[in-house]
Formats: sequence, structure tokens, C-alpha cells
Amino acid sequence: MKIENSVALVTGANRGIGLAFAQALLARGARKVYATARDPSSITLPGVEVIQLDVTKPTDIRAAAQLASDVTLLVNNAGIAQPGGFLAPDSDDLTRRIFETNVYGVLNMSKAFAPVLKAHGGGALLNVLSVASWVNDGALAAYSASKSAAWSLTNALRHELASQHTQVLGLHMAYVDTDLTRGIDVPKTSPEDIVQRALDGLEAGADEVLADALTQQIHQGLTAPRPFYLRSQN
Repeated sequence: MKIENSVALVTGANRGIGLAFAQALLARGARKVYATARDPSSITLPGVEVIQLDVTKPTDIRAAAQLASDVTLLVNNAGIAQPGGFLAPDSDDLTRRIFETNVYGVLNMSKAFAPVLKAHGGGALLNVLSVASWVNDGALAAYSASKSAAWSLTNALRHELASQHTQVLGLHMAYVDTDLTRGIDVPKTSPEDIVQRALDGLEAGADEVLADALTQQIHQGLTAPRPFYLRSQN
């Protein structure tokens, strides 16, 4: 898919990777960029059309699909994370809350905008996933599980949307220099670099983008005699 003259909608566009997507889409010549967030006042990027959107609320999603009926590229970026293992006392509530955004938010946005994309020739759907789709050491147990589910959802959507010629791209990355990784002392990639690789892959017709070296290493290790996800991360 070509970015130039496209009409894009980015969820969670007020900061981090979402903001970097909105900036890069404008720079690459998108005709219009809808930037969404729960709090629209938190979006200050010039040149975008701001929409209030909480991806956990069906009414917000329906309103966004009606308002942005010209979209040709949907970027499902909005996501949340919180530390904790599945044996923690609050794991049930935590898991439900994270899945509402990271899985059902992606599902419901995709369902709402699939007819919009079809009406404009197919377009593209880009889901922001994670290296956590393949590795879960218990530190971010619910988040990792949600990204695994979102990866599987992305793969299913790719097949379901093929008949309407919608490109579906899954974006995987490890540590990105955003609020989500603040306080984690590890090498990080800038959001701008991640987004550049994602959009390059989109324009090249890719199904998946492994946006940094650690992600590529872990992906390769999935087929090792002892796969990476079975190894202790301690």
C-alpha cells in the first residue's frame, strides 16, 4: 500500500508509537490523518484531525467509523500494560482490563473499519504487536498473553480480509523508548525508527515487520531445539 494520498486513522495517537505514526504518515504525504485518544485534548500535533476514541467503548468505535468513513489505512496502536503474574491476587481483573484494550479493542476496531476499507478498494490494516507475542516470563503476564492473542487475531484477519484485498500487517518490536518502558534499563529503539520500518514494510506489501534486532533474534529462536520462550529470562 502506498502512504501518499492515503487516509489514515491511528489509535492512541497522543504519545509514543502512535504519535510517531501520525507524524510519519503526514511526512510521507498522507492526505488526511485521524489521530485518536481517550482524551482528545492530549493530542497537540498540527495537521491531524482529532477524534475522541476509547477502543473499549463500542459507541465510540461506531461513531469513529461513521465520522472517518474515508479511511484507507487503520493503525491499531492503542494498548496498555501493567506488571504482574497470573498467580497474583488481582490477575483476573488485570487480565480482563488489558484484554479489553489490547485484544477486543483491536477486534472491534477491525470489524468496524473493515467495510470502510472495502469501500475504498481494500486499503490496509496495521496492528501494533510486540516481541511479547512470543515470550512470556510472567513479569508482564497479562500483557504478553494479550499480545499473543492479538498476533493470532492479526493472522486470522489477514485471511478473512484477503477477499476484499485488504493488506494486514503485524508489527513486532522489543523495547521502544516510550512511557511504557520508562524505568527499564535496557537498550531501546526510538519510536520513529520503529514506525519508519513499519511503514516501509507496509509500502513493500509485507505481512509482518520485525522491527529491531532483538525481535529478529527471538523470532529466529522460535524454531531452535530449545525455543527462546522456554528459556529462563532471569
